Amino acid sequence: MSQFDVVVIGAGPGGYVAAIRAAELGFKTACIDAGLNKKGDAPALGGTCLNVGCIPSKALLQTSENYHAAETEFAEHGIEVKVKKFDAKKMIERKDAIVSKLTNGIGFLFKKDKVESIFGRGSLQGQKDGLWQIEVEANGAKQTVSAKHVIVATGSSPRPLPLIEIDNDKVLDNEGALNLEEVPGKLGMIGSGVIGLEMGSVWNRLGAEVTILEAMPTFLAAVDQQVAKEAFKIFTKEQNLNIHLGVTINAIEKTKNHVNVKYTLNGEEKSDSFDKLIIAIGRIPNTNGLNAEGVGLQKDERGFIVVDEECRTNLPNVWAIGDVVRGPMLAHKASAEGVAVAERIAGQKPFVNMSTIPAAMYTHPEIAWVGQTEEQLKAAGVKYKKGQSSFAANGRALGMGQGKGFVKILADAETDRVLGVHIIGPVASELISEAVMAMEFKASSEDIRRIIHGHPTLSEAVHEAACSIK
Repeated sequence: MSQFDVVVIGAGPGGYVAAIRAAELGFKTACIDAGLNKKGDAPALGGTCLNVGCIPSKALLQTSENYHAAETEFAEHGIEVKVKKFDAKKMIERKDAIVSKLTNGIGFLFKKDKVESIFGRGSLQGQKDGLWQIEVEANGAKQTVSAKHVIVATGSSPRPLPLIEIDNDKVLDNEGALNLEEVPGKLGMIGSGVIGLEMGSVWNRLGAEVTILEAMPTFLAAVDQQVAKEAFKIFTKEQNLNIHLGVTINAIEKTKNHVNVKYTLNGEEKSDSFDKLIIAIGRIPNTNGLNAEGVGLQKDERGFIVVDEECRTNLPNVWAIGDVVRGPMLAHKASAEGVAVAERIAGQKPFVNMSTIPAAMYTHPEIAWVGQTEEQLKAAGVKYKKGQSSFAANGRALGMGQGKGFVKILADAETDRVLGVHIIGPVASELISEAVMAMEFKASSEDIRRIIHGHPTLSEAVHEAACSIK
């Protein structure tokens, strides 16, 4: 039996980062993962994010943006382009190549840092002589490894819709949505969260007629509502996404060529027929096969593993990180927790600030935010002031042809400390990092105002938003 100091279950952005950091700190480390490549004939590290999530979706978004720019935006620059055809299959091949490069890169890092990669599904079997026993099952064969510390990083899975089964042919989850090799004529989307809007944007730009059905009455409820309203206007009026809010799905039926959806909207019974239907109603923690109940690993009413502020579970020397625990389901949050847990095992005192974790949506324009929204501040009775700057007044944005959107900064009315920053506009996902840095160091809006920003740059919109706070 192989014995380790640290065994990580799961090789997503939380697990593989935790394993590498543990190895860097001198621990004998193994990482167990059951991920397979697209063909299903070889292991693939990286979890959902690298294989069927963050990375491949951004590759498709970039391709679709390039296509759309050539079709509709180049003429404004005096460039006349006639696109002869669009090859969706080649787009998917490019995406797959990027995924392969990055997943192979994790394998290289494991070898470099002497992390033992074990293929299979890991399950906790209890303690023996102070060591956790982890059974690894792969293709019917089983082996057992032992470890002093276990880090559970098993991630999340798409939330199922009871009305219909995912077949990734006509009814797709995020994985199926990333592998369409031709543009559907009519594409239905249930859910208007990150996955729904990003995938809807991809296929809408490539020519599909996209309808998004959302159960919530509020668009992007977690986002600052001034940003959400601007986004809704752009997505529906300018990009022609059909977004319906407050929808109740009544029935879904597959036929030979279509998927028929019956739903209620504003009290009226409606139906629509789609060539493809994507189910994107959120994700749930993935604890299947972990034997949590067998060893008494505590979970909450939603199925998340219960942890304290330091990611300790109720079991000695068992930790849990990422999507399988509380907090936002974000890859960078999982990575930060993975590093912190490895360092805690080593006796260090790291800290993960959950209030300064940025979030982003890679639509066009992008949406990014950190900290509290106006709605949250009002609900908490916090007195605040705000500043705002439009990209329509930013020279760099206008030169790029991307003058839509704005930057909004919220600051404490008395101390001027930055409480939240919300951006909709070009490369918002990159611009938000300045706000994260400012908030992490408890900066005031005056601090941002007094920093010299390069000219002409998009970051000047952040500076101008701070300057507009009175």
